Amino acid sequence: MAVRKFKPTTPGQRHKVIGVFKGQITATTPEKSLTVGKRSTGGRNSSGHLSTRYRGGGHKRKLRLIDFKRINDNVPATVKSIEYDPNRSARIALLYYTDGSKAYIIAPNGLEVGQVVMSGADVAPEVGNCLPLAKIPVGTLIHCIELRPGQGASMARSAGTFAQLTSREGDYAIIKLPSGETRKVLLTCRATIGVVGNSDHALERSGKAGRSRWLGRRPHNRGVVMNPVDHPMGGGEGRQSGGHPRSRTGLYAKGLKTRSPKKHSSKYIIERRKK
Repeated sequence: MAVRKFKPTTPGQRHKVIGVFKGQITATTPEKSLTVGKRSTGGRNSSGHLSTRYRGGGHKRKLRLIDFKRINDNVPATVKSIEYDPNRSARIALLYYTDGSKAYIIAPNGLEVGQVVMSGADVAPEVGNCLPLAKIPVGTLIHCIELRPGQGASMARSAGTFAQLTSREGDYAIIKLPSGETRKVLLTCRATIGVVGNSDHALERSGKAGRSRWLGRRPHNRGVVMNPVDHPMGGGEGRQSGGHPRSRTGLYAKGLKTRSPKKHSSKYIIERRKK
């Protein structure tokens, strides 16, 4: 994988770094049966009132229906194409199953067009295959991990991320997550072998404000430039630092733990994430 840099012929190209599609993307048009229209809210709620600021505009997109559950067990599927998805940082792969069905999955590194992938308990632990944690060898790099059996993949789904199966204890597997957190997950939960592709996504730089507008992000103004009536950090004669960093509603932005101390799933966390 690689990224593309530009000669600074314009101010927007001076710091622009984008991903390369050539060699990665094999299809430019998505599978029509697996796409649905996506309506943009612009930060408005059902009454039309602005409930989330700094959203609006952006390019029109279509949602790709991703198969996060992979419940089509023991049915071989051939990778038809690797495609771009505007709704996520990772690439997606179009699968053609031998029973005639089609599905999109998150494309891991090393997945190639024409490769055969499967899911199920009796499947070999190879890149792109999905199987329960009880059947995955210890030390394997995995992604698209279920938090609860049958719920569908919810962890390690963005570009370049992966988790590692470190050990097993009773009915649980010990997994080290991309954040550095180590936690227990039931052995009946499923995961996909490999590392999520498009790892160079972290190297991309927009280069100009207009690219943020294409993504539906409007200009964001800081709290310290507001008046005290609008923000706790606003006001002051001259330029002020603003005091303790906090949100518009007064919630501290740095150092305050927001996780509930009585949360039921806390008992499954062995080691907290690295700060």
